Amino acid sequence: MAPGLILFSFLVYTSLIFLISRLTIRHRLNNETYFLGNRNSPWYVVAYGMVGASLSGVTFMSVPGLVQAESFSYMVLVFGYLAGYGVIAGILLPLYYRLNLTSIYTYLDQRFGFASYKTGAFYFVVSRLIGSSFRMFLVVIVLQRFVFDGWGIPLPVTVSLFMVLILLYTFQGGIRTIVWTDTLQTSFMIAAVIISIVLMSKHLDMGLGALAAEAGNRGFTKMFVLDINDPRFFLKQFFAGMFITIVMTGLDQDMMQKNLSCRNLRDAQKNVITFGALLIPINLLFLFLGAVLWIFASQEGFVLGPGQTSDELFPAIALQYLGVAAGLTFFFGLISAAYSSADGTLTALTTVFCIDFLGLRRRPGTSEQQITTIRYRVHIAFALLMMAIIIAYDAINDEALISTLFTIAGYTYGPLLGLYAVGLYTRWTVRDRLVPVVALLSPLLSYLLSSHSEYLFNGYRFGFEILIVNGLITVLGLFILKKKPVPPVGTG
Repeated sequence: MAPGLILFSFLVYTSLIFLISRLTIRHRLNNETYFLGNRNSPWYVVAYGMVGASLSGVTFMSVPGLVQAESFSYMVLVFGYLAGYGVIAGILLPLYYRLNLTSIYTYLDQRFGFASYKTGAFYFVVSRLIGSSFRMFLVVIVLQRFVFDGWGIPLPVTVSLFMVLILLYTFQGGIRTIVWTDTLQTSFMIAAVIISIVLMSKHLDMGLGALAAEAGNRGFTKMFVLDINDPRFFLKQFFAGMFITIVMTGLDQDMMQKNLSCRNLRDAQKNVITFGALLIPINLLFLFLGAVLWIFASQEGFVLGPGQTSDELFPAIALQYLGVAAGLTFFFGLISAAYSSADGTLTALTTVFCIDFLGLRRRPGTSEQQITTIRYRVHIAFALLMMAIIIAYDAINDEALISTLFTIAGYTYGPLLGLYAVGLYTRWTVRDRLVPVVALLSPLLSYLLSSHSEYLFNGYRFGFEILIVNGLITVLGLFILKKKPVPPVGTG
């Protein structure tokens, strides 16, 4: 692909994003617009856009690359997602709407106290900063290697370019803008997958039915792993998927902020169930893409080079083997993934920091203009932090990123899972000031258990279900911190 064509395509796509941004901020622009879109987002638009935000660059490249090693076992995780969305729609969303929350972590303040509240918000900030930076890294590094390196542009400049553009279109509109830009990004990512499959089918002179049969013959379509000691054992995968969804969507400000921008609870619930149902065929499509990519690689004698991971299979084939049409299709999908990995996260991190750490909504006498000025500064600061993490990760990336992301989630979201479980399903009151200690020890103990599980549990290896263990350890810690009921005055 000619550099000029790539640059032109990038400018066209970015112009579309800025046009959408401009259209969404024409009326009623204030801090409520930024934080919750004035609670006026159409649920079906949110549901469709959340598909792209959920997939991001991780699913776009890592999931297809994993097919050779793990077949379609990832789908069991996705089935678990749907069960998790049921929990979110039936339990968490009613709570958030009933309390009229802007930041979902405010609930912890009402339920347990100040220290628990700050602990929950802190774990979100750490989790999202690391996770979203990794997602964006996966996309940017491919653009760097296949495009910008050829122009002599270093990685820090590439990352800075993307972050500046994302800052510009999210700076004012916040969640209102993101709800609509996510729809464009979702469309381009799905289109990129479908077009890539069709082009490879024509190149191989094999129909879709023949490709599906070949994928089955090679064992790619196997979903259920029956070995209980395997990290991909199907029950582990299902329940891990369920709890990953509860924490990475239901207890995640980024994803919930979009739900809270819906007009009412019923619309938000319809959004979540529709979104969860859409993820099943779409993830199956990505896995089928992975099978076709590996079939194509086998037929054409393509082998990943030294230092390349399975994450790079899709870009290598799309940009080097399939011609201009496939290259442009992949490029548009990749840019969509880059934008979707960071825009919502910047808005959510800014919201949590402004509301939960700076307490802007609770400061008496703080004007709208003062809140706006502080919000701008926080927004920029988080963009700079994400840039630093992305550049740093370039030096240490050595495995398929999706495994890294879910491993991190298992440790950082576990305390949140435990806190909300106790808050919703018990009447315990706890020694609030000691909750941060439990939240720190829980991930550490979970890591030690996971590291020594084969020795301790007769060959058993933890997979993504370590998240559940982490949550249970947090619950146990909160039980130890439980206060004894105070007897009524005058009783013995």
